[in-house]
Amino acid sequence: MSERIRVGVVGANAQRGWAHDAHVAALAQLLDYELTAVSARDAALAEAARAAFGAERAFGDSLALVRAPEIDLVAVTVKVPEHRAIVLAALAAGKHVYCEWPLGRDLAEAEEMAAAVTAGSHVAIGLQGLAAPAVREAARLVREGALGRPLVARVFSPTAGWGPAAPPHYAYLQDRRNGATLETIAGGHTLAVIEAIVGAYREVDARNSTRLKAVRVSDTGETVERTCADHMLVLGEHASGCVSTLEVIGGVADRPFSLEVVGEAGWLKIAGHQPGGFQVANLTLETSLPDARPLAPVAAELKGPPANVAEAYARLAADIAAEQRSVAGFDHAVRLTRLLHAIDTASSTGRRQRLEAAPA
Repeated sequence: MSERIRVGVVGANAQRGWAHDAHVAALAQLLDYELTAVSARDAALAEAARAAFGAERAFGDSLALVRAPEIDLVAVTVKVPEHRAIVLAALAAGKHVYCEWPLGRDLAEAEEMAAAVTAGSHVAIGLQGLAAPAVREAARLVREGALGRPLVARVFSPTAGWGPAAPPHYAYLQDRRNGATLETIAGGHTLAVIEAIVGAYREVDARNSTRLKAVRVSDTGETVERTCADHMLVLGEHASGCVSTLEVIGGVADRPFSLEVVGEAGWLKIAGHQPGGFQVANLTLETSLPDARPLAPVAAELKGPPANVAEAYARLAADIAAEQRSVAGFDHAVRLTRLLHAIDTASSTGRRQRLEAAPA
């Protein structure tokens, strides 16, 4: 591998998309990385992205990018149904992989990709909220006992997505078979942060609801059926003994995210506001503890989508350099997928679900 980590971004688009909105700007601020190549669904789109982002090479075939010898790390930013083929090819080629969350369409796909990871590859799952400085500091305070025993966590997690209308490129998010839903995306990101701060869930009860079953596709006038939930309520008990309430709501762009933890010796609160969800926001931490120290961001000038992605990339680079594995990887993604399955089961059966203990 070269001195800098050479990145190939799969799913680049010069006009829109998560690579455009977050990955490219994040990588540009980190000296450990260089954007070497991009791919898109055809050669023309790939070339336009190459020119816009300053990459060296463009590929109209994503599998060709994955196998290119000059690529060290593959960033997978395409739609969820396309993750499996690209991730498996990248791992077979001996690459490091940063794959956006959700890892796969279902548990079987996630488990297959996790099983394919070898000792030579570092992998990261794109739960960038876990890398946010406010979340990491809150997790440290709870872990080190600064709040005493955590008693109650209350979380409100809104997103503008899954409202009454969707742009054409997000129409696929309404179909639960694609694995990219309010439950998996907004819910999964939020659940991961809750577990990072107050500990793994050991029991859940839930109600997932679909309030709007017909969704208008903007610009076309078409209507598609929504088969996923657009509202989640989760009641949980954690291994730490903390109990938690979580509401995830779609179609809400004007209310902030809020996570509050009350412990025996103090409290903390994380807040942020981005229509795309809290994981896209620059989060703030407020606490009753006088000696809590804010963590400095790796790129203070980044706001919105690139900010927490840059934090995740920086931690991955540190892992690669030190030959350690501290960032959330594919095993973490499998456990989170199982948690989501338990929540779905609790909602559909009306019965509380017990979860296996998280690995130490």
